[in-house]
Amino acid sequence: MRRFLRPLGILAALFLLLGAAVVIALHQWTGSDGFRQRVEREASAALGVPVTLSRVTVDVWPLPAVALEGLHIQAKPALTLDRVEARPVWTALLAGRLQVSTLTLRKAVLPQTTLVLLAARLQDPARKTARPGPAAEGDALDLGWLPRTLVLDEVTWINERGRGTTVQADARLDDDGWPASADVKVTGGGLQGTKARLVRDDSGATAWTLKVEVGGGTVQGPLKVNLPDAGNPKARDLVFEGALETRGVEVSALTAPSRPLTGRLEASTTLSARINPRAGAAAITDALRTQTRFTVHGAVLQGLDLARAVVSVGLSRGGLTELDTLAGQVNTRGQTIALSNLEARSGVLSATGEVTVAPSRELSGRLRVDMTRGASGGVVSVPLAVGGTLDEPSVMLSRSALLGAAIGTAIMPGVGTGAGANLGDRIGEGLQDLFGK
Repeated sequence: MRRFLRPLGILAALFLLLGAAVVIALHQWTGSDGFRQRVEREASAALGVPVTLSRVTVDVWPLPAVALEGLHIQAKPALTLDRVEARPVWTALLAGRLQVSTLTLRKAVLPQTTLVLLAARLQDPARKTARPGPAAEGDALDLGWLPRTLVLDEVTWINERGRGTTVQADARLDDDGWPASADVKVTGGGLQGTKARLVRDDSGATAWTLKVEVGGGTVQGPLKVNLPDAGNPKARDLVFEGALETRGVEVSALTAPSRPLTGRLEASTTLSARINPRAGAAAITDALRTQTRFTVHGAVLQGLDLARAVVSVGLSRGGLTELDTLAGQVNTRGQTIALSNLEARSGVLSATGEVTVAPSRELSGRLRVDMTRGASGGVVSVPLAVGGTLDEPSVMLSRSALLGAAIGTAIMPGVGTGAGANLGDRIGEGLQDLFGK
């Protein structure tokens, strides 16, 4: 028996030594400057911008992993990652397929404008090469190439206005590539302290429950993705829908660091979108539609004093307006926000109107403000045009209302000012081509 065991032991030892030698050689090769520079050249050619690395490592124990350290993509603005680590699926690797089990990003800075630029370059037909990724046009949607676990450790997203949001996140995907669960915590930026959890329904359908803790309140509700009809080759779009209930959220927590409005928000929101999964990120963002009915209790409108605007019948910037309630409807289409059926009330003041927020955050719209004056209880009503930006709003009389106010003041000082402004506003609506807005 020993005669057989001894050769087997020697053979096993030789295999172990050979494996160790291969691992050491692979580690030294990937850690060499020559290999690192080759990776830099390949990445620079693929992205069309210079890419530099501090180090490339390959680990075998306790689990195999490939890591890039000190990754710097020299676009404007630059994209940086302290470490990006990928661990493959063993069974797939043994079968000759590369499938990522876990992808980890540590201390990364990801500017939105740079990501959009790089995505556009990668989708350029002149640059496309055969590589794992989304299915080709006409094929069924396949998410099997996505990592089964995604870990974000102190990853900062820089939006188009240059404001950063830092998150810790852990997302796990099911075998079909759709999220099974995700936990996100905002550790820096305007939404600091916000926590979100997404959990897939037990039925296995493409449906989830979302709960967000923000501003001392909650936003929660169901989300669902309806997949294309497998029997219809022309059906390619995903249909997204959701319904969220907002309860007791401080409004300024949603807009920080800006504070155009404070107060406690109660709202019901429906979301919908028809998405081509092969479209770019911008097209997906533009496809989203939302409808919200809201009420803000104890609202304070920052940067506008509506009472002063009524009294002065002119331009008003700065100050604030305290309201008992503010209610209305918000519709969004992509990055454009439209507020309609606005109703604001306080002790002596009420206002109605409509306001649109452009993607540039510029404001436009009209308000009609009624204010009770003095002990007589007389009501002064003034039409106002909304302008400025979300951070620096302003209200003023339209040109036609200014003309009417001037005539009313000349005929009947005081009371005639507001009446004249209203009359001028009505005339202006009828003769818009002459007076303009």
